[in-house]
Amino acid sequence: MHMNRRQFFRVSGAGLAASSLVALGFSPLPALAETRNFKLARATETRNTCPYCSVGCGIIMYSLGDRAKNVTSSVFHIEGDPDHPVNRGTLCPKGAGLLDFVQSPNRLQYPEIREAGSLEWKRVSWDQAMTRLVKMMKADRDANFMATNAAGKVVNRWTSTGMLCASASSNETGYLTHKAMRSMGMLVFDNQARV
Repeated sequence: MHMNRRQFFRVSGAGLAASSLVALGFSPLPALAETRNFKLARATETRNTCPYCSVGCGIIMYSLGDRAKNVTSSVFHIEGDPDHPVNRGTLCPKGAGLLDFVQSPNRLQYPEIREAGSLEWKRVSWDQAMTRLVKMMKADRDANFMATNAAGKVVNRWTSTGMLCASASSNETGYLTHKAMRSMGMLVFDNQARV
């Protein structure tokens, strides 16, 4: 084996350092033989659906927390669900990066309202947001509901408000959403899968 001077000093230095550590009592064998704890052993496993597109891939989120009342557990790992019939454990690059989405400081976690003419958003409770939404929908429906058309035929239409449904929902959720919107007379709604 041919070695130049620089390579000789590197090999000699590495051998001297290793022999010195062994002489001082350091042996890597016990450290290598020690078993590591499985990082998901104490985690809570939650199955969910990826929120990004209309495919609806299944994911498993792992979180740690003491499960006490009013304590938020923190998600530390997200992977594809191998038992899900859509993706069978695989995720696209966006789905594989879901952990960054969940832990992003820019992620909106609470309802916010911007009053007319204001430049600032203010945080409100879920009850306030839902009450405001229902009141606005009721006022718009009362003002724009068409019971009959120009020919006098009963149509029961509400065309001034629309809804965009999430495509990552199950078929059952989509069916219930469809029935709820149609029962109010709403005609203008669509699914995210078609956007």
